[in-house]
Amino acid sequence: MDRVSRTPGRGRRPWAAALVSALALALPLAGAGQATAADVNNAKNAGFESGLSGWTCSANSGAVVSSPVHGGSAALKATPAGQDNARCSQTVAVRPNSTYRLSAWVQGGYAYLGVTGTGTTDVSTWTPDSSSWKQLSTGFSTGSNTTSVTVYTHGWYGQQPYYVDDLSVLGPDGGDGGDPEPTVPATPGGLTVSGTTASSVTLTWNAVSGATGYTVYRDGTRATAVTGTSATVTGLAASTSYSFQVAATNAAGESAKSAAVSVRTRENGGGGGDLPRHAVTGYWQNFDNGAAVQRISDVPAQYDIIAVAFADATGTPGAVTFNLDSAGLNGYTVDQFKADVRAKQAAGKKVIISVGGEKGTVAVNDSASAANFANSVYALMQEYGFDGVDIDLENGLNATYMTQALRSLSAKAGPSMILTMAPQTIDMQSTSNSYFQTALNVKDILTVVNMQYYNSGSMLGCDGKVYSQGSVDFLTALACIQLEGGLDPSQVGLGLPASTRGAGSGYVAPSVVNAALDCLTRGTNCGSFKPSKTYPALRGAMTWSTNWDATAGNAWSNAVGPHVHALP
Repeated sequence: MDRVSRTPGRGRRPWAAALVSALALALPLAGAGQATAADVNNAKNAGFESGLSGWTCSANSGAVVSSPVHGGSAALKATPAGQDNARCSQTVAVRPNSTYRLSAWVQGGYAYLGVTGTGTTDVSTWTPDSSSWKQLSTGFSTGSNTTSVTVYTHGWYGQQPYYVDDLSVLGPDGGDGGDPEPTVPATPGGLTVSGTTASSVTLTWNAVSGATGYTVYRDGTRATAVTGTSATVTGLAASTSYSFQVAATNAAGESAKSAAVSVRTRENGGGGGDLPRHAVTGYWQNFDNGAAVQRISDVPAQYDIIAVAFADATGTPGAVTFNLDSAGLNGYTVDQFKADVRAKQAAGKKVIISVGGEKGTVAVNDSASAANFANSVYALMQEYGFDGVDIDLENGLNATYMTQALRSLSAKAGPSMILTMAPQTIDMQSTSNSYFQTALNVKDILTVVNMQYYNSGSMLGCDGKVYSQGSVDFLTALACIQLEGGLDPSQVGLGLPASTRGAGSGYVAPSVVNAALDCLTRGTNCGSFKPSKTYPALRGAMTWSTNWDATAGNAWSNAVGPHVHALP
């Protein structure tokens, strides 16, 4: 968020929008005919169990790793560097005048899958970076004289490494042999509970050789199916015991279920206090930037969480302090501020301290600064009565040490601590980003992530398409990334400016915010993008700021507040 009257670029990285726009236009998907019972996988060493045998990778960019894997015990890791896009390829024998289905499981950075030398139309497909295994699939036909093709994968310049496993060229036998048919996989071991909330349980287990997916059972009934070795089961009741098992699957069938693990969900209030099911967050400005000057007591009752902006960095790495701008706030005293905080809390509201903002320079990069952060924020909570903390670090953060800091703070403050985050859109495009990693790392104590859907330009949605800010589709397709990327719906909120003066770009009318909320929770009022399912537990919405809202006659909170509180 911003301290000046009109937010400029806020450090937005313009290359990201340009990149995704260019990629989305460059590589259309292609279709193909259906496989038949006589089809075989003509690729050799398709699961990289024999190292890089049969594969050639540019600039020595490829290596075989044991983790992460989709099936078996190995996968390809390819790392783009400089002007090399980490292209790995194999020549595959095929039959002329035949139809083939090309597919592979990918994870990590931008990943491409394609084929050349078909004698007809060469095809390719791609996906943006993904923290879990995702299947790419396309199809091609061979020409009358085609007896071999080249299948390939590659990444994107300057992006993160990508992983590939279980590639197949499914179709008529090209005569050169292929990988053997799969057998039913073994039963997974090592099933453990890695996290719980009041409404969800996160499970992990060991990979099984030859498995292409896993089915999770809750109390003996199928709960979800995933391709990786972890899953989050949502929609659970608070303070309730459940039993979970997992089975491995592939084309040959499903294994026996694993040994069961039992877990009890958290009580309502852990990582969220006694907040309502659907909540509205507003940032309160501890400075005068041309918006209405407010006291905490002036903030409308529609706001359930009031984030005081901002704590200030000190000379000690990681440590923060808070200095009320009494002069800029027309003589508002510290004693009056504290009394207003207590009054809001007595009315059922939460008041938290926000760290960062556009110009915030709080750095938590080692264990010492993590301890300084936790100790200083806890001291502010004790001095001013704050209910928790908001992380709005727009100049980057270290996932490892910010996680350490927040867990230390939670241990001091207890389970009722409110923890919110306000990342920029680019920070939540992928679970490999540090902000997203941090949110997932502290999921069991996290209240809500209110991503800033403004000052963003164009971004990728969860369907791989490019969406421009200022529309219902931009809000819903980007929220989908978080909802499908591991956060519980109750931990996802939509962050928008309260007026055109509150941000440089991306303002939408309150009616658009409400339509996006309806689309995500009820499946109504969607634009061209419609999520594959609804998320009735979606937490709500956030705005920058209560001051800009007041400047515009509280139009935002008067429209969005009642709508949020009436969600299912």
